Amino acid sequence: MNMQITEEKDSMNSQKNFQRLLYSDYDVPCFTFAKNLLGILLCRRLETGEVVKGIIIETECYPGGIDKASLSFEGKKTERNTPMFMSPGTAFVYLTYGMYHCFNISSQGDGAAVLLRAIEPKYGIEAMRKNRINSYKGKTSARKKPFTNLDLCSGPSKLCMSFAIDRSLNKEDMVESDKLWLEWPSDKSQSLNEDKQIVACARIGIDSVGKEWASKPYRFYLYGNPYVSKRDKKAEQSFAINVNS
Repeated sequence: MNMQITEEKDSMNSQKNFQRLLYSDYDVPCFTFAKNLLGILLCRRLETGEVVKGIIIETECYPGGIDKASLSFEGKKTERNTPMFMSPGTAFVYLTYGMYHCFNISSQGDGAAVLLRAIEPKYGIEAMRKNRINSYKGKTSARKKPFTNLDLCSGPSKLCMSFAIDRSLNKEDMVESDKLWLEWPSDKSQSLNEDKQIVACARIGIDSVGKEWASKPYRFYLYGNPYVSKRDKKAEQSFAINVNS
């Protein structure tokens, strides 16, 4: 039997030990939630019935209020950002550049949500690869090249394509949904903050809001994980010094 198929079947068999996050896991402050999500499994049941899963390894915090980078800045509520004001655990999916989706999850606090930036694919990888090919918007010739595991979900729009997350899932209640939810790994302790090495650094692609808010350390990722969308080497150097001091 093909080794990749064998490994994937073994991984799927181990999923019986996983448990879904409860409402109380979502109902926490935005910064806490952004860090708590690292090491958690994002799960998506596709229209085919197949379930794909991956470990969240990079997030960005958008707490709203005075954060100029938040779509809910100063409490502004629109039809587009309504999910940010809904119950913690509500999916917020929106289009960026008119063609790519980004996926956020609401947390405690009006207008607060966490953007998922990168995921380490774990289960249903071939299905993810097919989803990426089917949603590819570049040159047709490039679609013939297979997407590597490292490239499948190493960015907010990439993970949406791989997990088939689009506007149809906007406002989805992830506490109860059978289409989109989060799970603790079999060993829940592995996902607790005290067991993680987390790099805190500036968010990406928000320079237009000004240096003050663009430079806030509101992006978090697992140190040393190769699936991170973009490493911040300066922040990693400071992190390494603090860890070793």
